[in-house]
Amino acid sequence: MMMTTTMRKKSAGFLFAYSRIFHSYQPLNLHHNNSLLRSGTSFCTPISRYFGSIRECRKAFQASAINHFEVPSGFRFRRIASLSSLVQRNPSFSRLNSDDIEFFRSILGEKNVVQDEDRLLDANTDWLRKYRGSSKLLLQPRSTEEVSQILKYCNSRDLPVVPQGGNTGLVGGSVPVFDEVIINLRLMNDIVSFDKVSGILVCEAGGILENLSSFLDNQGFIMPLDLGAKGSCQIGGNVSTNAGGLRLVRYGSLHGSVLGLEVVLADGRVLDMLGTLRKDNTGYDLKHLFIGSEGTLGIITKISILTPPKLPATNVAFLGCKDYSSCQKLLVDAKRKLGEILSAFEFLDNMSMDLVLNHLEGIRNPLPPTMHNFYVLIETTGTDESSDKEKLEAFLLRSMEGGLISDGALAQDINQISSFWQIREGIPEALMKAGAVYKYDLSLPVEKMYDLVEEMRVRLGNSAKVIGYGHLGDGNLHLNISTPQYDDAVFAQIEPFVYEWTSNHRGSISAEHGLGLMKANKILYTKSPEIVQIMGSIKKLLDPRGILNPYKVLPHSLHS
Repeated sequence: MMMTTTMRKKSAGFLFAYSRIFHSYQPLNLHHNNSLLRSGTSFCTPISRYFGSIRECRKAFQASAINHFEVPSGFRFRRIASLSSLVQRNPSFSRLNSDDIEFFRSILGEKNVVQDEDRLLDANTDWLRKYRGSSKLLLQPRSTEEVSQILKYCNSRDLPVVPQGGNTGLVGGSVPVFDEVIINLRLMNDIVSFDKVSGILVCEAGGILENLSSFLDNQGFIMPLDLGAKGSCQIGGNVSTNAGGLRLVRYGSLHGSVLGLEVVLADGRVLDMLGTLRKDNTGYDLKHLFIGSEGTLGIITKISILTPPKLPATNVAFLGCKDYSSCQKLLVDAKRKLGEILSAFEFLDNMSMDLVLNHLEGIRNPLPPTMHNFYVLIETTGTDESSDKEKLEAFLLRSMEGGLISDGALAQDINQISSFWQIREGIPEALMKAGAVYKYDLSLPVEKMYDLVEEMRVRLGNSAKVIGYGHLGDGNLHLNISTPQYDDAVFAQIEPFVYEWTSNHRGSISAEHGLGLMKANKILYTKSPEIVQIMGSIKKLLDPRGILNPYKVLPHSLHS
């Protein structure tokens, strides 16, 4: 049995009372806050929290009857969002030949020049099995010098390349569109240095986020970002996409945490910007060009990042709210009353909760028997367990007295913390198991976020289920439209409406997932033509031949 502290209204006052809310509790194998919970001798990686096992993902996609179509180049699409027009291969690019293979073998060795069909199939296909390229070559450099030699040669030959990390992206940014050479940095995973006084970590770009987190945990520090995919994603990919995640409300974006980078440009030149200084006002801070550029301007090979100290006290509350307005007011009050200990503020609607309860095994409603219209997960981290918990409980009681909370549960141990987080992080997996899904990652003013969900429901009627959840603390909505199978009529109702609506409310069409291939031609919904033109000029300056991750981020008209 599992015990939680629930908040329930009793006569004129309020009372925290223990109640048994899970009738058949099964230990959860999750990573959270650097704690590994084991069940027997096996454990699951965090990527399973986010997408489920590979076998489950494949079954879900097969069950949803996804349609494929293939263009003559061999690039395969799944018929879902933002693929209404086909991409044309740049005719100025060369084709790979046997001389190229021999050159790469001469610098990398036989085993790091991969032509095996099974390994190439995985490298050509994105995690969601949505995009598939037709690359015939995967290169695995072991050093910055090898990356430099590869790019210098490819640039001279007009051979396009795709930098690839853990390949966990959701917008087709890390896989080839056609036959681009894949450069995966997984062998470049060393920790270069760590300063225990400043908390500054210097590491190579191929380091797995979870491994870096484990290293820092042993040093008494944490990474400033936490992602569901941390068991597979690489820190270089995180920086290249400016990944957000669950800790952004507390520690901010990587533009603030990353102190320095080492980057290899398209022509092989190495830019050493690997500083470890908190302050450096000497000229233009060029590292920011590469954070979030998705490998289109250069390949990041090393990172210097400021890591915060690990705090001993973590508390998590799972709350039910009657309406979205209450969620907003709760966020405002949480920032004021919880202040420096607030580390996460997530929300999900009742359709999200229903999906998780119906499609994921072992999940129980923390607030039975009622289904609330909205749910909020609040996490605090601080230095004093007793003081932090008292502060959180007082905040929750005041919020309930003010009518912002209808019901709630406060986790009493790490198992309950993990089970609460599994509800929030299990939504993507539940969506995949439910059938076809159209996914949108949007930044919007917090007061307007859920209006889009409601308008989309009116627009689509009974033809689809519209689900809204996300990082309320930083205005990031994950809008998902779920259907039994992909449907052109439904898609036509979604796009371009979703982008037009976001643009009209001065939002961003990409909050944290990047643009990749999926949204490259949609950038003008968020950025002005003048800004996009300057971006194109920067691309032309740093990569004049356009070999770095072509067809991504910028409109295809700028690549032609």
